[in-house]
Amino acid sequence: MPNVARHPSRVTRHALPYFPGCALKDQAGHFEASAMAAMEALGWELSELPRWNCCGTVYSLASDDLMRHLGPVRNLVRVQELGESRLITLCAMCYNTLRRSSQFVGADPERLERINAFMDEEPDYQGGVEVLHLLQFLRDEVGFEEIAAKVKRPLDGLRVAPYYGCMLLRPREVGIDAPDSPGVMEGLLSALGAEPVDFPQKAECCGAYLTVTDPEIARERVEGIVSAARRAGAEIIATSCPLCQFNLEHHQADDASPVTRHASPVTVVYFTQLLALALGVPGDKLGFERLRFDPRPHLAERELV
Repeated sequence: MPNVARHPSRVTRHALPYFPGCALKDQAGHFEASAMAAMEALGWELSELPRWNCCGTVYSLASDDLMRHLGPVRNLVRVQELGESRLITLCAMCYNTLRRSSQFVGADPERLERINAFMDEEPDYQGGVEVLHLLQFLRDEVGFEEIAAKVKRPLDGLRVAPYYGCMLLRPREVGIDAPDSPGVMEGLLSALGAEPVDFPQKAECCGAYLTVTDPEIARERVEGIVSAARRAGAEIIATSCPLCQFNLEHHQADDASPVTRHASPVTVVYFTQLLALALGVPGDKLGFERLRFDPRPHLAERELV
């Protein structure tokens, strides 16, 4: 694919194969809608992968568990069938699972041969599909300067705490940025005119699926994350993971949670919602009404909505 992203005025809509994953077709639909609208404003199209299937959500840590890689690899076959060599993701967990499976089978020809033998009704996967998170694409190919030039509604110093969680940064070999000191979301937020708020818990786990099996642990994690962001002066928290977004909202709304006892909740948005807002996308495509804690009062103070 030619690298024309630095000159989007020369193209109308350049399509990128895109894997949505399950959550973005349900409770995180506003994540997908705002991302698609934002990319269209930048001159790109997120083109949904045909016949995609669930990525499996959690990467298998067993080195001999090839069956758990069938789901991810089938999605890579779909990319291969399109004649493309890379796949864009939005969900942090989908990104982590797909990228790690791609590396796992690509690193060992015997594994790849066995995977292809299992998938006897699929074309053989040849390897080589690169899995990218949208934040990587925005940073490395579109460029934050290009994005800043297209901003129509600068976020005027809105204090936003970027929350990365686990899956975008770890393990190091698949992380989109430095695991201990990431800056990609800060760079994007600055390009939009917002003020990134640094806080020490931005790369800590929110509790993930323990919210189901042991919600008290998830509550404690959320309390630490939200309280740290609030102390740092954040008005809004931005993330890229539907599970993180759910946990950070849900446990702030829980009357039993200590995070709700002493202060008002902090709104948790997807980074794509702020991107789309700054690029001038109409309000009906931003999905703010689907959030538990509405960010529009903060935005109205700056005449952004």
